[in-house]
Amino acid sequence: MTTPSPTVRQRELGTRLRELRNALGLTVEEVADKLLCSAAKVSRVETGMRRPTYRDIRDLCVLYGVSDVESAELMELAKMAREQGWWTEYSDLKLEPYIGLEESAASITCFSMYYVPALLQTEPYAREMIKAIAPKMDQKVYDQRVKARMRRQRLLEQDSPPRYRLLLDEAVLVRRVGGAAVMAAQLAKILAQVRASKATVQVIPFDVGAYAASDGSFVFLELREPLSAVVFVEGLIKNQYHEKPYEIERYQESIESIRDSALTPRDSIALISDLQNSYAE
Repeated sequence: MTTPSPTVRQRELGTRLRELRNALGLTVEEVADKLLCSAAKVSRVETGMRRPTYRDIRDLCVLYGVSDVESAELMELAKMAREQGWWTEYSDLKLEPYIGLEESAASITCFSMYYVPALLQTEPYAREMIKAIAPKMDQKVYDQRVKARMRRQRLLEQDSPPRYRLLLDEAVLVRRVGGAAVMAAQLAKILAQVRASKATVQVIPFDVGAYAASDGSFVFLELREPLSAVVFVEGLIKNQYHEKPYEIERYQESIESIRDSALTPRDSIALISDLQNSYAE
């Protein structure tokens, strides 16, 4: 079984601390007042967006009156959360905690309107996309991002990879990123991964017209443990993470609706094959 990443352990720790606070009927503001810190700090610890110090955990355990056994468990979680994932080698990815969540996912569903998702990109396609999104990027940062994106793809090659599903707008397949040769190789890679049972792809054809969630791309991650699901929406300046029950339910509804609008996996592969052949001519 895949060992949960430090990111997942950090979020598990936050969840348990939030449950302890709620059980005592304390607000975030009340806890912050007692610890002489900001409410924002407490909130970020509980949502897993801030790595707490051992002192933070000790003080919260005292405040919440937890047993020695549970205190030791929380300290151990804090220790595991402080371990370094491979992605910390790259200083400017701007994708923490996302990569940690991706590494620990049991299932990943990507809906994309504009580009092939990162885990199936060829290196030439990735280079074109990264450069186009941030044309003034420093060369060192650019090279780091390309290298890291290729490294992320090892996830699908491990012994127990996550179930990986792509829901692609047809525009993804016809937009000539890097030209015909790059696109031919890119679509060939998608087909190869599908045939190797590494991914399932469904295409939403143009003639469907408007459909659910057609106003933005997202990634729906179902985690192995202990959390249920997280939705990631990448932004130009700031990324968003949605995990509240009503948010998860809304995205699940969108996924089901999108799948109903899309071609079947078999028909999708036929369309991708036809387009791949046209690029290769």
